[in-house]
Amino acid sequence: MTTTLDGAALLNEVEAFHRRFNVFPTEAAFVAVTLWDAHAHLLDAFDSTPRLAFLSPEPGSGKSRALEVVETLVPRAMAAVDASAAALFRSVSGVDGGRPTILFDEIDTIFGPKAGENEQLRGFINAGHTRGRVMYRCVGDGANQQVQGFPSYCAVAVAGLGNLPDTIMTRSVIIRMRRRARNEKVEPFRTRIHVREGNQLRDRLATWAEAVQERVTDAFPEMPDGVTDRPADVWEPLLAIADAAGGDWPRRAREACLTLVHAAQTNDKHSLGIRLLTDLRDQVLIGVERLPTVAILDRLNALDDAPWADLGGKPLDSRRLSAMLGEYMTADNEPVRSRNIRTAGGVLKGYFAEDLADAWARYCPPSPQEALPPLHPLQPRSENPAA
Repeated sequence: MTTTLDGAALLNEVEAFHRRFNVFPTEAAFVAVTLWDAHAHLLDAFDSTPRLAFLSPEPGSGKSRALEVVETLVPRAMAAVDASAAALFRSVSGVDGGRPTILFDEIDTIFGPKAGENEQLRGFINAGHTRGRVMYRCVGDGANQQVQGFPSYCAVAVAGLGNLPDTIMTRSVIIRMRRRARNEKVEPFRTRIHVREGNQLRDRLATWAEAVQERVTDAFPEMPDGVTDRPADVWEPLLAIADAAGGDWPRRAREACLTLVHAAQTNDKHSLGIRLLTDLRDQVLIGVERLPTVAILDRLNALDDAPWADLGGKPLDSRRLSAMLGEYMTADNEPVRSRNIRTAGGVLKGYFAEDLADAWARYCPPSPQEALPPLHPLQPRSENPAA
């Protein structure tokens, strides 16, 4: 008689295993990491695989430990601290017997400011997000070279300081780690004991994944309101896993999705241009239809938590403001340009909110006002208490 594993109970055990050794910043992080562990066993059921990124501003924040615990729970874990791009190509191609789950610790040494560009690895991580993508390389000796396509689709988890390139950040579930407070305790991770315990859970995840493979492959989970485009691609596999597990996981997964997507939109500046658009909307052109360029620059350069007062050693000026905004289009598909504004002192060049509205809607994260829950009017109080 075959006993079917209870998916919800199994995910509860995986989450409890993480909680023994990790202090994550939110409940949403425990949910997301648990679902990511499970999704690594079901890659061929999905069109894409999200990257899992444990990031922090300072060392000693538990990133490496989190990656160690993940390593015990995923199939064919491959620690790739100093692996070359060529080695990764061949590993994912199955040269050594199976597609690995790649784990990069100290990823900042690869993409950090002192590491220089590492385009092959960046390209590998980006391409491997989508099933069916291959990376082409020349192989052979001397003049006898042939173009060969290497599969790149595989699960990747990373840990490091700071941030990652934008192209990887937008493909990732981001866990912002922080140092444990004095009252936060974890169990010491003993390799000889706890790797074996994690591997037992890994094997049970593999068995459960095999049982639900067909059901998950045909699933297109309902996304929470407002989660679209790239965030939806990132979260679709995790929500499908939660729906297959049942119990409380579908609800918890969608709550975690909203929490972490909102956090990523709040913390990730995407680009300097989007930061400029967002600051103009939320800090400068609030409640006004137009503003002279000189006033806009004064307000931007006065913002404490903003880069505008020091861009390469110089404050933002009208020339650079014009160049940056000219990259975006108005609703009439014309570049955003300064226009004449009549003031008491004469005519000045400036910018109009209506010209920026289309770019705000297309590129910026939700404004603080949009993020607030809707207000419901109070119901009139009954004069008859018994009514």
